[in-house]
Amino acid sequence: MSLPIFYIESAAAIHQIMTLPEEASKHIIQVLRKHVGDQVQLTDGLGNLLTAEIVDDHKKKCSVRIVDAHYTAPAARTITVAISLLKNASRIEWFLEKVTEIGVQAIIPLICERTEREHFRHDRMNSILISAMLQSQQSWLPILHQPVGYEQLFRLEEVMKHEQKLIAHCLESNRKELREEAQRAAGSQLILIGPEGDFTPAEIDLALQHEFTPVVMGHNRLRTETAGVVAATLLKIA
Repeated sequence: MSLPIFYIESAAAIHQIMTLPEEASKHIIQVLRKHVGDQVQLTDGLGNLLTAEIVDDHKKKCSVRIVDAHYTAPAARTITVAISLLKNASRIEWFLEKVTEIGVQAIIPLICERTEREHFRHDRMNSILISAMLQSQQSWLPILHQPVGYEQLFRLEEVMKHEQKLIAHCLESNRKELREEAQRAAGSQLILIGPEGDFTPAEIDLALQHEFTPVVMGHNRLRTETAGVVAATLLKIA
């Protein structure tokens, strides 16, 4: 049976004793009813997975000693999904949860011309990523960027340096199947997913000017968050 896993902001060395945050302490001691001598796992979301033994089962300040440490190297191929914010916040939350479970490396919330909602609670959204990372027993937390305006996106060096850049849209044009494009060898992949109502023709043209490849994900018209999850899945399994 696997050990329960919790998030910490920074990893510790072997044999080091550390005090866990109050929320994690309460869950470990009061909910899971762990005691001195029991073990849990900890991750900092940067590839480090620690096995820790409880040395003080205080319900608010549980202390543990690190007894083992394992590092998982990052994926050789990185996937970034840039997706429009949605009017219904619960739908973007669902998207964040699922793509974290799938294993994307970064998420960029977009503000497009047709985006209906610009408010974004970064702390809450990041907590959703943490929960999804722990639930899927991973040790890498996706990078969640602050929302960025669509045109500004193309001025960000960290975005434009991706080896493969894709834009999914619904306009009838010379689009390629994402399933096929995902097979192309690339160390880093970025895909743009538009808002309800799709990208505008001008937005699509701007992406094409910056050497983005237009793609389609089948014949069905997908909701924004569904398209984001499908795109992440196709890129991940390629």
